[in-house]
This record gives sequence, C-alpha cells and structure tokens, in this order.
Amino acid sequence: MHPQWQSHLQPWLDGPEGKALRSFLAHELRAKKTIYPPMPLVFHALELTSLSDTRVVILGQDPYHGPGQAHGLSFSVPCDQAWPPSLRNIFQELHTYYPLERKPHGDLSSWAKQGVLLLNTILTVEHKKPASHHKQGWEQFTLKVIQLLSERKEPLVFCLWGAHAQSYKKWIAPHHFCIESAHPSPLSAYRGFFGSNPFGKINSFLKKQKKPPIDWRDLAYTDHLFRMA
Repeated sequence: MHPQWQSHLQPWLDGPEGKALRSFLAHELRAKKTIYPPMPLVFHALELTSLSDTRVVILGQDPYHGPGQAHGLSFSVPCDQAWPPSLRNIFQELHTYYPLERKPHGDLSSWAKQGVLLLNTILTVEHKKPASHHKQGWEQFTLKVIQLLSERKEPLVFCLWGAHAQSYKKWIAPHHFCIESAHPSPLSAYRGFFGSNPFGKINSFLKKQKKPPIDWRDLAYTDHLFRMA
C-alpha cells in the first residue's frame, strides 16, 4: 500500500486484530484454499490512491469470487475479464449521463488514479464463496481507513451503495458529502440505483469545492467485440 496509508494502518496490522486476521489468511492458504484477489493485490486500492489524493470513496462489500476477476479495486475487473453484473449496471448508469462511444474494459484503475478510492469493506474472499471472510477482521481494518478519511478537514465524497456500505455512515463526519442509494447488483439496481446519477452528483460537488471533476470516461477501451457473459 502507499506509504501514507501504511504509516497509519501498520500499527493496526501489527496489533492483536491484525495478527488474528493474518493468522486466519495463513491458515486458509495452508489449507490450499483459493483466495481472491492474489495476495500481492489485496491492498491495491490503497496503493493506487494515496490518503492525501483521495477525493471520492466508492465503498464495495467484498471482492468478486470468480477466477481472475478480483484485483483489489471494488467493482473493477482486469481488462481481460467480462463485466460482472454489478459492473454492467454501473456502466449502464454511467452511460446514461456520460455516453460512452466505445465499449470499455472493466478495469477502473484510471478512476483510482484520479483520486477515487475503490475500497471493499472486506478485502479477501474464498473462491465461489461470497462473504466467506466476513467477521475475520477486515471490517475493522476498513473502519480505520474510513476514520482516517473522516478526519480530513477538506470535504470528501463517500458513495455508499446498499445497506452494507451505508452502515459505515455513522463514522463519517457531517462536513463530508455522502451519496446513498441501492446497490448496483441485479437484485437491487432497479430499486434506486438506476437514475440516481452518482457520477454527476460527485462532479457537481467537486466543482462546488473548486476541485477538478472526475473524468469518468477515462477508461481503457476495446476495439473488438467484448464478451459480456
């Protein structure tokens, strides 16, 4: 992770809760269980977006649990992967307000590099077992991240999609801007995610703060037929 994050978070990782979490992960790996994302990418979100550069937080739940999908950024997948349903709905909502001329890859790294922290509340998962690493310590780690960001004097944007992400709102200071809606998953997207225009709301807020908006269309594009399955 970026040194700015590490200086604040390493004490937690070296403390009792962090050691228990590392012990759990080591046990799972010794048991030959497949864990996503690969260990070198677990803190990828905190590597691409430093503490001081963070302007927007998009809070997910846990990583994708299929082969090759998770790479440490919430809702994002590597360029060679098909769009999971939640990401497909995110792009559909994005396209409504920011038309995409070509079909993008699912890698959202360009957003992260603009100051959008794409953070899951649980940073690892077992193959084909969603929420399998729930209550193993990651939620407390993420809370430390949220608290560090909440202490920032300059207002930030927190995008809280779904009840799980919204449960962190009580830890966010009132001078920050929270955008709340349904989660983009197929089970809930039509209950308030579609039409919520989070991307426009984020940029409108940033402009009021005299900060440059996020270029949401700054994505890697493909010129061939992209598999949607």
